[in-house]
Amino acid sequence: MIDTTMYTVSQLFLTPTLVLILLMFVYSFIALGSFIYEGISRRKNIMQLNTNGAYPILRHYNADKQISMEKLELFAFKKLENVRNVSRIAPMMGLIATLIPLGPALKALTDGNIQGMSDGLILAFSGVTLGLIAASLTYWIGNIKKRWYADELHIIEVAKAT
Repeated sequence: MIDTTMYTVSQLFLTPTLVLILLMFVYSFIALGSFIYEGISRRKNIMQLNTNGAYPILRHYNADKQISMEKLELFAFKKLENVRNVSRIAPMMGLIATLIPLGPALKALTDGNIQGMSDGLILAFSGVTLGLIAASLTYWIGNIKKRWYADELHIIEVAKAT
C-alpha cells in the first residue's frame, strides 16, 4: 500500500520537474546572451566611477552616492541570485528527472518491454543532460560576474576612501 502511494506521488512530480528543467535551460541561454552583451559593453567602456557601460554596481552607486558599501554588496548579491540559484537547483532537478522514470523503465525491462525501457531511459537522461547544461552555463556566468562586481565594488571603496 505505502509503496504504491509513494510511486504514485513521485510520478506526479515528473511533469513539473521536467517543466522546471526546461525553464532553467531556457533561462541559462537568456543569461548567456545578457552576459555576452554585458561583456561586450565592458570592453567598449572603461570601468570608472562615471561610466556609461554595463557596470550595474557603479550605476547603482552613481544614482545614490551616499549608499553604504553593505547595501552595494547586497545589490551585487541580488544581481547574482538567479544564476546562482539555477546553477545549484538545475542538477538536483536533473537527478530527480532521472530517478522518477528510472523505476518504470526497470519495471518495463523485467516485463520484457524493451521499448518501454528505452523510452524511460531516454526521458531520464534527457532531463539530467539539460539540467547539467543549465547548471554549467549559469555557474560559469555567475563566477565571472562575481569577479566583475567585486572589481566594481573595489573601485567604489577606493573612491569613498579618498
